[in-house]
Amino acid sequence: MAFKKYMHIERFGNDEVQGIEIGECYVFPKVDGTNGSVWGDDDGIHTGSRRRELSIAQDNAGFHHFVLGNDALKNMAELNKNLRFFGEWLVPHSLKTYRDDAWRRFYIFDVFNDGTDEYLSYPEYSEICKKFGVDFIPPLCIMRNATYDNLLVELGNNFFLVRDGEGCGEGIVIKNYRFQNQFGRTVWAKIITNRFKEKHSREQPTVKKMAGIVEQKICDEYITLHLAQKVYAKIANEMGGWNNKYIPRLLQTVFYDFVNEEIWSVVKNLKHPTINFKTLYSMAILRVKELLPEIF
Repeated sequence: MAFKKYMHIERFGNDEVQGIEIGECYVFPKVDGTNGSVWGDDDGIHTGSRRRELSIAQDNAGFHHFVLGNDALKNMAELNKNLRFFGEWLVPHSLKTYRDDAWRRFYIFDVFNDGTDEYLSYPEYSEICKKFGVDFIPPLCIMRNATYDNLLVELGNNFFLVRDGEGCGEGIVIKNYRFQNQFGRTVWAKIITNRFKEKHSREQPTVKKMAGIVEQKICDEYITLHLAQKVYAKIANEMGGWNNKYIPRLLQTVFYDFVNEEIWSVVKNLKHPTINFKTLYSMAILRVKELLPEIF
C-alpha cells in the first residue's frame, strides 16, 4: 500500500467542523510529539511521518528504527494489512513536561481501514491495540451535545503523560465518529491550550451527561420512525428501488416534512421556545441515522 497522509485536524469553530459537537463526541488529549504511521502489506512493514514514507536511510527522529525493533507493532501491522495505524512518536517538541518514561514511545490515536475507506472508532481500534499490547491515547471523556465551555473544562483536564504539578498538555482533539462536514468529509477538531493548570491526571474515560438542549428534545419527539420510513418508502417507490445516492434527498425531505407539518405543534407545546434551526437540522440528520441505521 502506498503512503497515506493523515488528515489535517481543524481548529474548533472553523466551517470545516461546524456541528461536530452535536451528538456523541470523544474528547482526547492532544500529545505534542511528531506524527507517525505504521502499516503492513505483502512487501513487509512500512512507516511514515506526516508527509512521507520513512526508511533506514531517511528516518524521522528514529521512528522507523524504533518500529523495526518493536515486535508488538510489527505483529499488529502484519496481521491487519488493511489497517493503517496513525499516532504520535513522542520526542521533544514544544512541550517538555512529559514524564521521563513517556518519551520515545508511539501512542496510536487513529486507525484507518483501507478496505472500507473510513476511520475506525475508538472502541474498535482500542481493542486491537490492547490485544497486541500497543500504546494508544485514551479519551478524557465522552460527551453528548457539548458546548465550547464544556470543552474548555476538558482542555484544563488534559494531564495525559504530563508530570504531576507541571500543568496540562498541548490541547484536546474532538472526534465524532458519525460526523461528516458540509463537504462530505470525515474530519476532527482541536482546541489548543494557552493556559496551564495544576491538577492530577485522569486517563480513564468518563461518560458525561450533558444538559439537554431543546433541538434534541424536538427531534426525539417529532422525528419518528413512521416519518422516516414513510419518506424512505416514497423515494424508493418513485425511483423504482433504493440507492444510497438518495440519502441526501431522504434527509432533506424528512426535515422539510417535519418543519412543514409539525413546527406549529412544537411552538405551541413547548411554549414558544428559542430554536437554532442550524442545530435543529443537524440533530434531525442524526435522528434519521438512528432510526434507519441499515441504510447508513
